[in-house]
Amino acid sequence: MDYEEAEDGAVTWRTSPGGLVTALEPLMRSSHGAWVGWPGVAARDFEPFENDGISLVPVRLDEADIEDYYEGFSNDTLWPLYHDVIAPPSFHRETWEAYITVNRRFAAAAAAVAAPGATVWVHDYQLQLVPRMLREARPDLVIGFFNHIPFPPYGIYAQLPWRKQILHGLLGADVIGFQRSADAGNFSQAVRRLYGYPTRGVVIDVPTSESGHNGDFRRVVAKHFPISIDSAGYEELARRPDIQARARQIREDLGNPKTLMLGVDRLDYTKGIGHRIKAFGELLADGRLSVEDVTLVQVASPSRERVSTYMALRDEIELAVGRLNGDFSTISHTAISYHHHSYPREEMVAMYLAADVMLVTALRDGMNLVAKEYVAARFDVDGVLVLSEFAGAADELKQAILINPHDIDGTKDAIVRAIEMPQRERTRRMRSLRRKVAENDVAVWSASFLRALTGAAAVPAGISDDLDLALQGIASAENLLIALDFDGTLAPHVDHPEDARAIAGNREAVQALLDLPGVRVALVSGRALVSLQHVAQPQSSVLLTGSHGIEVQLDTPGIELNLLSTELEQLDTLARVLESISGGIAGTTIERKPAGLALHTRLATEEDGERAERQAREQLGDQLPGLTVREGKNVLEFSVRSSTKGDALKKLRDYTGADRVFYAGDDVTDEDAFGVLRDDDLGLKIGQGATLASYRVRSPHEVTQVLVRIAELRAAQAR
Repeated sequence: MDYEEAEDGAVTWRTSPGGLVTALEPLMRSSHGAWVGWPGVAARDFEPFENDGISLVPVRLDEADIEDYYEGFSNDTLWPLYHDVIAPPSFHRETWEAYITVNRRFAAAAAAVAAPGATVWVHDYQLQLVPRMLREARPDLVIGFFNHIPFPPYGIYAQLPWRKQILHGLLGADVIGFQRSADAGNFSQAVRRLYGYPTRGVVIDVPTSESGHNGDFRRVVAKHFPISIDSAGYEELARRPDIQARARQIREDLGNPKTLMLGVDRLDYTKGIGHRIKAFGELLADGRLSVEDVTLVQVASPSRERVSTYMALRDEIELAVGRLNGDFSTISHTAISYHHHSYPREEMVAMYLAADVMLVTALRDGMNLVAKEYVAARFDVDGVLVLSEFAGAADELKQAILINPHDIDGTKDAIVRAIEMPQRERTRRMRSLRRKVAENDVAVWSASFLRALTGAAAVPAGISDDLDLALQGIASAENLLIALDFDGTLAPHVDHPEDARAIAGNREAVQALLDLPGVRVALVSGRALVSLQHVAQPQSSVLLTGSHGIEVQLDTPGIELNLLSTELEQLDTLARVLESISGGIAGTTIERKPAGLALHTRLATEEDGERAERQAREQLGDQLPGLTVREGKNVLEFSVRSSTKGDALKKLRDYTGADRVFYAGDDVTDEDAFGVLRDDDLGLKIGQGATLASYRVRSPHEVTQVLVRIAELRAAQAR
C-alpha cells in the first residue's frame, strides 16, 4: 500500500500499481496474513495497522536507502543483470552494503510478527537475502521465496561480485519459486557451479552446517510456479455496462479506427516499447497500414524516474512517438496516442475491451500479467494477442501470435496477421487462451506454491471433487502412463519389508487399466527388482523399475543392470560398514540391493535409530565420499550409482511414448518423480508432508479407489 496525504492533512492508503500487488491482494484477504512492506514514503515511521481487511506492517526506508538499496543495487544492478544485460548493470560496494542492511530490516520485521511455526512467503529480487536471515533468526519458520523476474543463465549471473552471497540467502528458503522452468534450471545450475551442492530435478540438498561435514542435509525445492491474475475479477469488470460504454467511448474519441492496437507497460527498457514503435512506423511507411485505419494506444506507466537509464529511455520513447506522429498523423487521425501515466483498473479493462490487438513485445519478462489481463477481460471471445516469446506468459499462452521482438520484419508480419485475422480464427484462439487463464488463475498459483511449501494439515477422505475433475482430464489422454510407488502407496508400510503386500482390490484395479487401449502401468520402487517382484507379484505386462531407476525390466524377461568393477568394490566396503553398525545397534536391519544397501531403523528406538544413521553417514562419508544417500521413512539408503525415481519416470515416459503421466507415491524419494511431471500430468501424494504433488489421498486404500475411477472414466470415454 502507498501512503498519501492530501493538502488538508487527510491520510489515505492506495493500492500500489503493478503485477505483484494485483496478484497477491486476493490471497492476503483470504488468508488473513500480514503484509510486511515499504509504505511508499521515505523517512516516516508507521505502526502496524489494518486497512480494508489486510494487516499491514510498514518498514521504514530513508532517502539514502531508496537511492542505494532500491534505485541502486536492486534496479541498477540486479534488474539489468537478471534481464540478460539488456542494459549494463553497475556494481558498487556501497549499494551492496545498503542491500544487506535493508534486507536485514525486512527480515527482522517479519520475524517479529510471525507466530511460532508460521509460514513466511518472501517476494522478489529486492529481498533475496531475507530467507537466510529469517532462518537464522527463526528456525521454526517455514520459508518460501518467489522470484517474479527472470533468473539469468550462469554465464550472465556469474558477473555479479556477490553471486555466492545471493545464492546463500535464497537457499535459506524451503521452496524457491520461479516463473519459468528455465529460470529454475538456471538457479540450480548456479548452485551446482558455485557451491557444488547435489541437485536432482527440482530438489537441492543443502548442508545444515556451514562446513557440510556433519552429513545432514536440508531439502530445498527450486521449481517454476507461473504466476497469474484474478481472472474472474477482470471478467466481472469487463461485463459491467459502464465499462463497456467507456470502451466504446475510447474508440470514438480516437476517431473510430478500423483497428485499435494497444500496448500497456511500465516505462522500462525490458518491455520492447521502442521495437514496437519502430515496427509500427515501418508498416505505415511501407504502406502496409494506414493511419486512417489503424491507431496504436501506448500506455507507459512512470517507472524509476530518478534512475538515469530510465530518464534517458523516456526521452528516447517520447522522441520516437513525436517523430512518428509528425510523419504520419493527420488532422483527424493520430498514429500513436501516447500516455505517460497510470490508470485505474477500470479504465485499463475498458481499454482491453476497446483494443482489437494487444501488443506485448517484451525483450525479457518474468511473466507479463498484462497479457493475461487482456485475455481475461475479453469475455466476448474476440481480440488478438501478439506476444513476445521472451515473456514467461508465452509458455502458457501458446494460442497467441508469438514473436521475436528483435526481429522487426517478423514483428511487422505478426501485426499485419493479427489485424487481418478472420473472425473464426480469432474466436478459436481467444477461447483457448481464456480457458488457460481461467484454469490457472492467481488462486491456483498461490495454492500450488503453498502446497509445495507447507503440505496439508489434514488430508481429505476419499476422492475430492477437485481430484475427480483432474482424473477426468488425465483419463482422456491418448497414451497414458500410470506409474506407482509400491510401499506406502499400493501396500501399507510394515515392520518387515519382505512381508509387504498390496491391499485387496489393487490387482483387479491394475488389470482393469491394463485391459484398456493406450494405457501402460509401471511400478517405480526403491526396492531391488527381485524384492519388488516377490512382494508385488505384478502382471507380466506391468513395467518395472527398481533401486530408484538403477534396475529396469520393461517388455523383456531380463533385468537391465551393469555395474563397474569399481562400483562392486564400493558395494563390498558399504556392506562391511553397515553390517558392523547394524550388528551393534538393536532393531536395525540391512537390506541388500543391486547397487546399494539400505539401513532400516523402523524397529529401533528413536535414539538408537538416530545413532545408527549418524554413524553410517560419518563412517561412509569418510570411506566412500561419492555415495548417493537417500533418506526415507525410517530408512537410510546408500547407493554406488546415482539415480532417482525421477530418472526412472523419464525413462518410462520415453519408452511408452506417453503424452500424459499419473504418478502416485508417499515418500520423500517420490518427490523426485513429482518434480519431473509436466503441467498436464497428475501427481498424487499419499499422506501428509510437504510435496510437489497437486493432489492427496490418505492411504493405499484410496489409491485403489483412484485407480478404479481412472479405469471407469477411460472406459466411459471410449464408448
